[in-house]
Amino acid sequence: MKKRKTIAILLLIIGIVLSIAFIVKIDFPQGFEAYFKREYYNQFGPLAISVELLIASYYLFIGHKKTNFTLALFGFTALLDPIFNQIGLFNSIVPLYGTIILSFCALLCLWLAFTNIYKLKRLSIFAAVLSAVLGIFIELFFNYLQ
Repeated sequence: MKKRKTIAILLLIIGIVLSIAFIVKIDFPQGFEAYFKREYYNQFGPLAISVELLIASYYLFIGHKKTNFTLALFGFTALLDPIFNQIGLFNSIVPLYGTIILSFCALLCLWLAFTNIYKLKRLSIFAAVLSAVLGIFIELFFNYLQ
């Protein structure tokens, strides 16, 4: 239990720091019509990934029954960003430091989710596939046609 909370606090700190770093990079335009352009909403992709990390690490901290699903959702979303970037589907706007940190956290979270090391609700095959599909949807929503 102590190890679970330590990992959760570490992931929470990383999520908070990255969220602040990504919020600072968001450009808020002047004028009303600029808020309805796709380029404006694409800026929120990295922030969405770090918010997923915050939610997953909070669930890990309290030992919520949906912890493994949220860990898997974050893991797939964070890993799909550099994968889709490498295959040329879109150009990721996540900075290199964010990609490295989020990829490391994603691998840790996927390992925690699939091994069920803390004996939380086991991740079913349906939930694993659903988290992967939702991760793909989130990535494509924030990055497609950029």
